Parts: sequence; C-alpha cells; structure tokens
Amino acid sequence: MDTTQLARFMNLGKKIVGVGLNYRALLIERNLQAPPNPVIFLKPTSSYIAEGQSIEIPEGFVVNQETELGVVVGKTCRNITEEEARKSIGGYCLALDMTEVKHLATWRQQGMPWSLSKGFDTSCPVSRFVSCSELPDPENVNLWCKVNGKMCQTGNTSDMLFSVATVMSYVSKIMTLEPGDLILTGSPPGMIDVKAGDVIEAGLGDVLSMKFPIVDRK
Repeated sequence: MDTTQLARFMNLGKKIVGVGLNYRALLIERNLQAPPNPVIFLKPTSSYIAEGQSIEIPEGFVVNQETELGVVVGKTCRNITEEEARKSIGGYCLALDMTEVKHLATWRQQGMPWSLSKGFDTSCPVSRFVSCSELPDPENVNLWCKVNGKMCQTGNTSDMLFSVATVMSYVSKIMTLEPGDLILTGSPPGMIDVKAGDVIEAGLGDVLSMKFPIVDRK
C-alpha cells in the first residue's frame, strides 16, 4: 500500500465530491429520467475511514451501502476541458458512499438539505490508493459488493451516464478541484440496508478488494 498517497487524499484533500444517479441501470430500476447534468453533492473529509476501522451507524439511522469508483484529483482544476481532466487524474480508489436513507427521503420531499444523510462520520470508507498505471481503463472496470458474504451489487463503470472526465470538467466550471480531492463517481443498483454486526466486502475488478465491519456509533 502506498501510505503516502493514501494520506494525501485522506488528510490533505479538502473535499469529497459525490455524483448521484450516474448509472443507467439504476435509473432504469427506479424508473427515473436521466439528469441533464451530473447530480453533485459533497461529503466532509471527516467521513473518511480506511481498512482496519469500522463503519459507525448513528442512532436512528437506516443506512445503505453504495460501491463506487473514486477518482483522486492530481492537480488544481478550474474551468478545464474533458481532455485536460483526463490529464489531471492523480489516481483512484474504491470507495463506499454510505448513505442514510430513512431521513433522506423525508428531507428531500420537504425540500430540505440532506447533508447529514451523506456526511456522517465514517460514511466514506476507502481502499488503498490505486495508481493510473494499475487502472489503465477506468471507464471499463467491474465493481462488486457483498454484505455478509452475499453478493448484492455488481456493475461496470462503462454503465456510467457521465464519464470521469465529464464530471471533472463540469465540476471545475463551478468549484475548483484541488490536489487530493476525491470524486465519487456513482453506484450501480443493489443497495441494501446494513446494520451493526454486518460486514461489507467490495472489489474493484481484479485490482483490489476491501472489507469493513459495521458497528453502532458509541
């Protein structure tokens, strides 16, 4: 594991940029229209954890797992083109976008912010850093996730509605991306409720797998 690079985006990156509804299979499953632009939300960097730590579920929360390709920004990006975006990727990781779903639905219906559903402590578990040479084709890599040994999510990044470069270019025209920032590119369908005592295992093609136990927040 490249601990220096892992620390770079966990400790030095200033933000985590998430993309919602970015898999065609998920849109079909939920009978939703494709959004005209990437759907963007933020997670705080305090939500990061690495392997060896546990996902903590706050009291009263109902939480789903979302398995995603993470893209680590390699250099400052402001008003960049898609071609420039491809040259600005510093590396990758596998990530879980842990999401509280019970309150999320209510807050959305009421037109209220839903940052707490995405930003609670431990809601962004990440794998080791993956170099660009290890993942030469990020637009065609398999993702999978098991809960307690049972497969619940499978997908391929080729199913993404908006590519990595499209997302980076779009975001950079609104907020500057900085070295170490992480972009979560969306999740295929198969999210389920998870609880204390469960174990989540997820994989990124043949490159890596990771495992996280779940506990109640103390």
